[in-house]
Amino acid sequence: MFRGKKYQESAKQIEKNTQYEALDAMTLICKTASAKFDETVELHVKLGVDSRHADQQVRGAIVLPHGTGKTVRVLVFAKGDKADAAREAGADYVGDLDLVDKIQKENWFDFDVVVASPDMMGVVGRLGKVLGPKGLMPSPKAGTVTPDVAKAVKEVKAGKIEYRLDKTNIIHCPIGKVSFGPEKLVDNYNALIGAIVKAKPAAAKGQYVRSCVAASTMGPGVKLSTAKLI
Repeated sequence: MFRGKKYQESAKQIEKNTQYEALDAMTLICKTASAKFDETVELHVKLGVDSRHADQQVRGAIVLPHGTGKTVRVLVFAKGDKADAAREAGADYVGDLDLVDKIQKENWFDFDVVVASPDMMGVVGRLGKVLGPKGLMPSPKAGTVTPDVAKAVKEVKAGKIEYRLDKTNIIHCPIGKVSFGPEKLVDNYNALIGAIVKAKPAAAKGQYVRSCVAASTMGPGVKLSTAKLI
């Protein structure tokens, strides 16, 4: 794969086979980020589980201490008082069947997170085939199907992220922006990795956290030490 000069210069500052402590890793990521925009820092955690088995799924949600640095657009499916409460909490779009039609007929996806009250799931279920593949389907596990839609909206706006395994048993999650600086990124990293460790399935055998790599949008990956997490 071709890599530009900036990437190659950044990569030279990182020792490939070294596992860095969190603060050293985040300092390196901030130092080597060379793009002209504020890069997102992503964490990639490979787990020693098999996502094909229901009893080895790892999934949940957490509000990062310093948020993600991203403006999140929230769509809420709710009626009556709950719809009003969602609007007051800062939801970008609130509705029911009208929004289902808009998504189905206009292929409209100007939102990042979907929240729904439980009574609306019959309606939202019609969108399973389009929301599911995009990772947008609300779920009780992620706290996005809830009677308290206003609280869910506030949490999402404050920096709540969902983590889940992909088919290769890796969790990919944003933990902030380069502009946060190393200390805030470490706080967010510790919160996320702590939640993932707590979510360890009882059926998981052997080493749980296999590897942990963080990288900015355009920068090289930095390996983090997993010794304390095993």
